[in-house]
Amino acid sequence: MTSSRKLFGTDGIRAVAGQSPLDAKTIYAVGLALGHSLVAKAQTPRVLIGRDTRESGPGIAATLAAGLRAAGATVESAGVITTPAVAFLVRKHGFQAGVVISASHNPWQDNGIKLFGADGFKLPDADELAMEDEILRHAAQIDAPDAAALPALADNDSYADDYIQFLIDTVPGLTLNGLHIVADCANGASAAIAPALFRRLDPNGKAKIELLHTSPDGRNINANCGALHPDHVAAEVQKRGAQIGLTFDGDADRCMLSGAHGNVINGDAILLLVGRDLKERGLLNGNLVVATTMSNMGLEAALKRSGIGMLRAPVGDRYVLEEMLKRDASLGGEQSGHILLPHLATTGDGLLTALVVLDLVARSGKSLDELTSDLKVFPQVIVNVRVREKKPMAEFPPVMAAIHAAEEELKDSGRVVIRYSGTEPLARVMIEAESDEAMRRHAEAIAAELRKVLGA
Repeated sequence: MTSSRKLFGTDGIRAVAGQSPLDAKTIYAVGLALGHSLVAKAQTPRVLIGRDTRESGPGIAATLAAGLRAAGATVESAGVITTPAVAFLVRKHGFQAGVVISASHNPWQDNGIKLFGADGFKLPDADELAMEDEILRHAAQIDAPDAAALPALADNDSYADDYIQFLIDTVPGLTLNGLHIVADCANGASAAIAPALFRRLDPNGKAKIELLHTSPDGRNINANCGALHPDHVAAEVQKRGAQIGLTFDGDADRCMLSGAHGNVINGDAILLLVGRDLKERGLLNGNLVVATTMSNMGLEAALKRSGIGMLRAPVGDRYVLEEMLKRDASLGGEQSGHILLPHLATTGDGLLTALVVLDLVARSGKSLDELTSDLKVFPQVIVNVRVREKKPMAEFPPVMAAIHAAEEELKDSGRVVIRYSGTEPLARVMIEAESDEAMRRHAEAIAAELRKVLGA
């Protein structure tokens, strides 16, 4: 992520709703700037807006739409829908851009703005950066309309049907017969899609599908559920005697799994089982998987045993995708459950990932536990330190000394990754090591130095 950025992080703009940069003036200015950039390329550009279930979503969507219209664009709304659905629909229906109002896995008080181009991919860093000056200039000069006085956007429910059909068509021949599945929709966007999707995939009721957290109230999105709490669905799988657990985040662009014994199967394990399946079918280009700096050393070792190489990209699904496109890779993703399959979709899609895995399980005749049994995970700990600003670590000798001490002791038996979150005011300290004691000791030592110099 470019250090000079003021608004956009690794996944759009994200903040507490109503506070800068998600105050009414800035939201309206984003609409103006995006609209102006599109009008320069098309006479009357069309923009599709979707949102998750947060109570601030409709107001933000209406304000942003007002800015887009003032710039000369026309706006349509897909209503409550997943982020990957907007990416698909923009491309299918010839929109010049797509906007998703969502803060993904963050709590309900937060919200965000994610931008997609006409090709269905997230806008490149350079395009977002080019709009920042105009957004900040407009936000400082204009009076934004009162969101309460703006008409609510009229939602077109047919877009959700289009997306559901796309998911079904993308995994042809998928059968759920005999499966017992528990799925956690996080009271988020997947709650608007998953019930209809699974009804159409299992019209005769030959599977048992139990959906959890499908009653959003504007404030319960991600609340002790969803992809940040995969242990919840794992416990429910064991309690209900199910075979597979699925859990999505607020905007459903990522998916975590659970096996029958109540064990969490994260993005690393998904990369392993999908990577092996693609290789067996001759579909894994270059026998390569693109992961991130946070992926466990155990994944790299397991892939190597299967003749598959692993490349690490910076954290952030957009950076994983950039590396994949450079190398024509078929599969990439993050430990957090963002899985990228460019031959199927332009962005991470939690529901699509779930269907791909369910299809794999059905074809193989093996359980998730069997398919991932040889993944030996190195002990790993992540300590999050809330920071007041994101200065280069090199400016703080005590922090660097703690990092170097960890690297020197662990050497080839572990990894040290220190980075700032691209979406929250956090420094993340990740230590991986064969020794659990050394891992925790060094993680806390580095975190303690960070708290002293940067702690919020």
